[in-house]
Amino acid sequence: MTVLRRGAPPLPGPSPNRPRVTRIRLSAFARHRGTAIPLGPFTALSGPSGSGKTSVLRAFAALAGLGGGANLADVFPDPRAYVPERARPDAGKRRGFHIGCTVEGPVGPVRLDLAVQAEPELRVVGERLTGPDITYLETALRDPGRRDVQAAWHTAGSVPVTRGPLPDDLLGTAMLPLRVAGRTEGQRKVLAAAEQVVVGLRSTFSCDPDPARMRTPVRAVADRLHSGCDNLAAVLRRTGSECGHRHALLVAAARAGLVGPVADVRAEPTGDGYVRAVVDRGDGVVSPVERLADGELRYLALALVLLTGPRVLAVDAVAEVPEAYQSLTVLADGFDRGLDRTQCAELTALAARMCARGHIRLVAAMGEGSEAERGARSAGAAMVDLGR
Repeated sequence: MTVLRRGAPPLPGPSPNRPRVTRIRLSAFARHRGTAIPLGPFTALSGPSGSGKTSVLRAFAALAGLGGGANLADVFPDPRAYVPERARPDAGKRRGFHIGCTVEGPVGPVRLDLAVQAEPELRVVGERLTGPDITYLETALRDPGRRDVQAAWHTAGSVPVTRGPLPDDLLGTAMLPLRVAGRTEGQRKVLAAAEQVVVGLRSTFSCDPDPARMRTPVRAVADRLHSGCDNLAAVLRRTGSECGHRHALLVAAARAGLVGPVADVRAEPTGDGYVRAVVDRGDGVVSPVERLADGELRYLALALVLLTGPRVLAVDAVAEVPEAYQSLTVLADGFDRGLDRTQCAELTALAARMCARGHIRLVAAMGEGSEAERGARSAGAAMVDLGR
């Protein structure tokens, strides 16, 4: 069961013109049964090990990938891992899982629900896109021998509903702009609802910094930050020259969270088009980041993520929609992994400031009873306890 904790006043919400995911539902996914996760500008997921924090983030990331047009097998490379352990197969030996989300924006709340068959083969068996008083799209697997689902979408013209087949390995909502002409008012409503969901899902960046890979020099041209932050040096080279204000904020964060003096954090060339990240200690002393502890590297990478944006992070944003109408959501697994008390406090305070400005939305998994959890609560984050 999901429990919202009371704490500081909630952070202000974003502009209503920005589509954003406000709820994730796991009705049958891994260990979750009927779990609903309300999402605010800054959402902290807590609970003991095995409570399903990572599963929530994986479901969100999978929906984001499908919203961007990814194949079902790409977002669920091991689908059997998400089938509930006690789920019994039907007469056709089929088992699967159910996930969904709500995306709010100019159209109002739009709900997406997805039923996925994991065994004996991976495929979509049902999808529903609905508003408070309308069903925009509904699909169902009618013939297991065919590689498609039967879809029906709202038309409200001379024919109230249009029917047709859609592939069973893609999200139907993401394909609606290719199938709906937009000639009737009903069709335009369907397109607006689908666009809202796709925009809300695609502007998502999953982040779990890998310190081991961050210590290796990288090509200078790889300057959009990867999920593992392995190309930190290339991104530092870019951000240091493009935005002096945000770079100064990153240096201030590094000064607060790294051991020893910090005058600058930058990239240095190593030859052959490669760069490495270094910490300038002042007085001519420069430390390569490979000397930093794992917690220091994760802290530095997460601070960089919070201070940048979709043009720097490797996200699949919607190019035809202005950036001002997109709300970037960062999914951070193990947000406080390896961090000490000071780093947790500094990072959660930075997250709260950035989320309050509407710069990003953050969904972070953190340890139960950790300093990060206490900092998030005091900063007004939406606290979701998965251990109750």
